[in-house]
Amino acid sequence: MTVLANLEPKAVFHFFEEIANIPHGSGNIEAISDYLVTFAQKRKLDHVQDSVKNVIIYKKATVGYEGEKPIIIQGHMDMVCVKNPDCKKDMMKEAIDLAVEEDFVYAVGTSLGGDDGIAVAYALALLDSEDIAHPDLEVVFTVDEETGMGGAHNLDMSYFKGRQLLNIDSEDEGILLSSCAGGASLKCTIPVTYEEKAGNTFQVTITGLSGGHSGLDIHKGRGNTNALYGRMLFQMSKSVDVFISNLFGGYKDNAIPSETKGLLMVKETDTEEFMKKIKEFEMVLQKEYGSTDPELHIICSQLETGTNLVLDKESQNRIIYSLIHQHCGVWSMSREIEGLVESSVNFGILRMDDKQVILHFSVRSSVQTAKEYMKEVIINQISFLGGSVTINGEYPAWEYKKESELREKMTTVYQRLYGQEMKVEAVHAGLECGILSAKCPELDCVSLGPQMFHIHTPKEKLSISSTGRVWDYLVAVLAEK
Repeated sequence: MTVLANLEPKAVFHFFEEIANIPHGSGNIEAISDYLVTFAQKRKLDHVQDSVKNVIIYKKATVGYEGEKPIIIQGHMDMVCVKNPDCKKDMMKEAIDLAVEEDFVYAVGTSLGGDDGIAVAYALALLDSEDIAHPDLEVVFTVDEETGMGGAHNLDMSYFKGRQLLNIDSEDEGILLSSCAGGASLKCTIPVTYEEKAGNTFQVTITGLSGGHSGLDIHKGRGNTNALYGRMLFQMSKSVDVFISNLFGGYKDNAIPSETKGLLMVKETDTEEFMKKIKEFEMVLQKEYGSTDPELHIICSQLETGTNLVLDKESQNRIIYSLIHQHCGVWSMSREIEGLVESSVNFGILRMDDKQVILHFSVRSSVQTAKEYMKEVIINQISFLGGSVTINGEYPAWEYKKESELREKMTTVYQRLYGQEMKVEAVHAGLECGILSAKCPELDCVSLGPQMFHIHTPKEKLSISSTGRVWDYLVAVLAEK
């Protein structure tokens, strides 16, 4: 028996488990794309697999719905692959290990991929059904949403007759999204040079933080370990000669990093003071972040004594400067919508190699000019330090439509089912609706999904009961004439 076999709705959780058995992190989507094609072939459903591996599957309207407007159902097939530091799983090759506890499905030691595997599962259950009333369905599964929305950027909208698009890529039940922020990914490189030093080498790790989604969780005040590591180096250098040999933090530019480690060297005579300062700084952070990151710790382990390559003084000064002067977190709040983050920057990835230090940022804003300004600030600072910036995965904001037939239908059905109004909101996270609306201005989009928590982290979990309620709601919406 499979792990999710007894969960309802059975069809949805059946397909969710099948998806979980296929490694499908961003950039590793060929297997899941081919799985979707095979699914369509077995059911003799018309389908398209385009040059970037997006998959579109068509299903004719059921009896009595032939004259209704087609509905496009859309989600992305890739997931953010992150894992606990002690997890040995190779997420490029191995299936995730599903588990159930009370009302939640989660993955053991890794992210779950409910974002956006639940959209794929819902869509496959609809396409597989024989007794659900619906108009013509045009179901599109895009690739690599989590790393710049490449699938949406390359999607040919001429494949679709429908002009109403239901995106299933939201994580709060009862909230219908009608607009979102635009964004971009920035890869910054700063050249460095090394020299040999003698002393004690330590691995120092800031770990145990909550992490989270760089759009949905950016306002929650959680610590960013890449930024905190820079602060630690700055503070330590005031009283101890610390030399940087290596730095490694975060895995995705759109995930708040929960662990950053480095190889640091100090003179043998400074070792005791170094250890003391590490402990003092740990206490400072635990006090500052006790409510948001209660498991924060700094682990310091001595590795060896001897000679090692470290950054020379000039390179180290430039790197520490870059780490402590990057804005990280909320940049500004919306002046139009109370409580909505307008603009933010996430410092998601920190790396070093033998020639350069590499920093990755995710920039988001619902205001185009603000997004451009944030990009310019980062570019200016990195250029000042002798580095360069490459911008990838830029996507536009999804602007609110005052008139929306689909939104009206969705809210009407929700009111009838649950006896209360559905909340219509904007979100700071990026959604593919912005790109698709820019390609097809007459497109009428909304976004929704079941309740999920801690997406883009190993703590990610999906509510079973919410998955069932949203399934019932989707079925009711499709049956609405």
